[in-house]
Amino acid sequence: MTTAEGSDNMQQRTTALHTPCWTELSVPDPEAAKAFYGAVFGWHAQTDPRPEAGGYAMFLLDGAPVAAVSPMYDDSTPVAWSVCLSVSDAERTALQAAEHGGRTLMPPVDVFDLGRYGVLTDPEGASFSIWQANRFSGADIIGDPNALGWIELSTRDPKRALSFYPAVFGWSTHLSDFYTEWSIGGTHFGGLVDLNQMPAPAAEVPAHWKPYFRVDDVDAIAARAAGEGAGVLLPPTAVPGDDLRYSVLKDPQGAHFGIFAPAA
Repeated sequence: MTTAEGSDNMQQRTTALHTPCWTELSVPDPEAAKAFYGAVFGWHAQTDPRPEAGGYAMFLLDGAPVAAVSPMYDDSTPVAWSVCLSVSDAERTALQAAEHGGRTLMPPVDVFDLGRYGVLTDPEGASFSIWQANRFSGADIIGDPNALGWIELSTRDPKRALSFYPAVFGWSTHLSDFYTEWSIGGTHFGGLVDLNQMPAPAAEVPAHWKPYFRVDDVDAIAARAAGEGAGVLLPPTAVPGDDLRYSVLKDPQGAHFGIFAPAA
């Protein structure tokens, strides 16, 4: 999980290129997800009424878009949160990813007049989305309580990940005894976990990205989520050598996400 420096730097209202700009949830029952996340984070869901939007809904925090939820459109769609990175040229990014061992799961396409969206994987298969903004740039709030504040890659091949993402997105890496962090332009926004160092069953999951939402009180939000039917995969825990607490949760439909906050 992040450092105090990283969490402070993430408190921004705009999204820089090649940093997280959005996160989306794909679940069998979007209405149940709207109720759960509304109870946990105070989000209000606004569903796009256009038939071609397929039931896509934005989560709003005080009227500002912070995330989204959609139904599972086919059997290949996992029940999961996905992370989305801001890019200036979606096609060029997809080509660069392929040159460094990644794959394109969904070629970039126009989403109305909002922007261009594609889905890629890194060399190990961890999927992520890219967004080339037009009328919509992504989350209006990043790093504030009850909004996206961090993204984390879980991988079995850290060496290759530490080569792939800097080559494609220009990220800097920061290594420590406890954790590896990503940054760009001085802003720390994510980290890397080596699944080889994790105990079962966490060590057995495929490589993946996971969003973390900043909250005011990790213990209180973890308890609230559990009361709404979530599983607590990692109880509220202090970050070694840091003034942060974090927890990893599983929503009632099985999607994993994290929460974090400065320690009281």
